[in-house]
Amino acid sequence: ATAAVTATGGSLLNVCMDAKHHKTEPGPEGQLYGQCVLWKDNACCTANTSLEAHRDQSYLYNFNWDHCGAMPEKCKRHFIQDTCLYECSPNLGPWIDQADTSWRKERIRDVPLCQEDCEQWWEDCQDAVTCKVNWHKGWNWTTGTNQCPKGAMCQKFKFVFPTAAALCEQVWSGSYRYTSHHRGSGRCIQMWFDPMQGNPNVAVAQYYA
Repeated sequence: ATAAVTATGGSLLNVCMDAKHHKTEPGPEGQLYGQCVLWKDNACCTANTSLEAHRDQSYLYNFNWDHCGAMPEKCKRHFIQDTCLYECSPNLGPWIDQADTSWRKERIRDVPLCQEDCEQWWEDCQDAVTCKVNWHKGWNWTTGTNQCPKGAMCQKFKFVFPTAAALCEQVWSGSYRYTSHHRGSGRCIQMWFDPMQGNPNVAVAQYYA
């Protein structure tokens, strides 16, 4: 029985999800760009994906952060970091779930985010503006990039997402879960970490696997 359990646990560790831009398996990437550099020692993303993660109108998903006017830089860096974590992290195995979309077979669900990462994201984005709660669906894509659907009103994040938990849990339809765990606790995934200290998310994935 133990062997079976270990095998399943093992297959949740150091894996890449089956999605649009992910490599089939993680490995070193010398030239990861910008904020994605945290994952260069062992990444599920290519250098090109990491570069595109920083573009306002990237070919990754043709997603436009500035759909209600320019998103402030301090807010945008959290969405870039969220993209880097999603595309590059080999430590999301315990939360990979089947996805039924044309562009990916797997997605993440309920990844336990550290409280600080979520609070800071909300703090820096509360005055940014959006017209939708769930950014995964319901956009008008007629121009090839996401635009607000007819009748949707642009409002500040703090009204659309009244709490940090609302932002983290709702913006990507349940990909993240808000937790009261703190960075360094080994119980929550960090979007941000100091690569000189190693990747803290390895231990977190092991704990949940």
